[in-house]
Amino acid sequence: MKSFDVVVIGSGPGGYVAAIRASQVGLKAAIVEYDKMGGVCLNKGCIPTKAVLKSAHSVHEISDFKELGIDVEIKGLDGSQAVKRAKGISDKISKGVEYLMKKNKIEVFNGKGTIKSKTTIEVKSDKGHTDTIQAKNIIVATGANYKTFPGLEHDNKRLIGAWEAIKMEKLPKSIGIIGAGAIGVEFAYFWNAFGVDVHIFELQKHLLPIEDEDSSKEVERAYKKYGIKMSLGVEKVSAKNNGNDITITAIEKGKSVDYKFEMGLIAVGMVGNIENVGLENVGIKTERGFIGVNANYQTNVENIYAIGDVSGPPLLAHAASHEGVIAVEHMAGLHPHPMDKMNVPGCTYCQPQVASVGYTERALKEQGIKYSVGKLPFQANGKAVASNETVGFVKTLLGEDGDLLGAHIVGTQATELIHEYALFKTMEGIDEEIFATVHPHPTLGEWLAESVMAAKGRALNF
Repeated sequence: MKSFDVVVIGSGPGGYVAAIRASQVGLKAAIVEYDKMGGVCLNKGCIPTKAVLKSAHSVHEISDFKELGIDVEIKGLDGSQAVKRAKGISDKISKGVEYLMKKNKIEVFNGKGTIKSKTTIEVKSDKGHTDTIQAKNIIVATGANYKTFPGLEHDNKRLIGAWEAIKMEKLPKSIGIIGAGAIGVEFAYFWNAFGVDVHIFELQKHLLPIEDEDSSKEVERAYKKYGIKMSLGVEKVSAKNNGNDITITAIEKGKSVDYKFEMGLIAVGMVGNIENVGLENVGIKTERGFIGVNANYQTNVENIYAIGDVSGPPLLAHAASHEGVIAVEHMAGLHPHPMDKMNVPGCTYCQPQVASVGYTERALKEQGIKYSVGKLPFQANGKAVASNETVGFVKTLLGEDGDLLGAHIVGTQATELIHEYALFKTMEGIDEEIFATVHPHPTLGEWLAESVMAAKGRALNF
């Protein structure tokens, strides 16, 4: 029986990073994975979706080329090629994670891992082989799966989830999307660009309901221009597979309305993969479908940790990676810093992109926190105008002492720009420090400083 200082169950962005960090701090580490290295994010989520979104964005860019003095035309759109390219990219990066395991001397066990005791894990391979391994510490990084409700159930045929959607090479003529979070909004953008008739249904009043309302409205304006239909603020919604098509029924303004589509995407949230992991064998507590953890990502069983989506919101790959580092450093006695979830950026990769960190304006009002607002549209930014990237804005919410309470960016490079605000917030900076930082001109990034200045009534370029 092989023995390790730490065994990680799951090789997603939380699991494989945790294993690497364990190796770096001198712990003998192993990782258990029943599928491809990299988990859902790399093989079914973050990476392949960004690949197809690049294809979609290129379609829109080409339509603007004539204004830039380039006269070209699109001869055809091949969604299957975009999806095949995405799969190829995922496979390539998955092999890169395999290399990282070898580089860091991490032993990989292929199969499904089940916790048998506080220090024992059983790994069953698809070929029927079983390994039993010992671990001083265990990290559960098994991710999450689709959440379903009565009337909103996946059948993997015409009513699919995101993981089936990203593999779908033959695109339907029409599709109804239930759920306007990041998954629903991103797929809507891709499919619309490749000629699919798209209709989004959402119980909340806006797309991307967890984002600042100004950000949501900006995306809605763009989607209307694209021709994406939206039924927002519906009272109830359900979906049924009719065999040759589907029916989505929504209660709109008190009336039941039926819509027909070729297919439907159900994207109404996720729940932790807590089944068949062996949590009950050691008495690990769960809460609302996720494993309960403390600030160091320990479960109620001292030597067993849980990170990433299985440990609850925010269900973000970059949060999972950070949680993995904290868990490993804690078990190694290194006293890691705690993670403030208010400092974790959220990103949506449609066009315009949406990125944010900290409070929304709605949350500040609800909590009675005093704040000032600086909001600058990109249409007033020289680089944005020159680059034909004028959709969107930068919006900052400052506290009375000049601290950054929240930041919201909408635009073509929003997800690349949010880093400065995340760092600024983590370092507990104040407005004067951004004022004292020279931002290059002309850039979209100079709007980050200008927005903070606007919140203090001292904007120079707007």
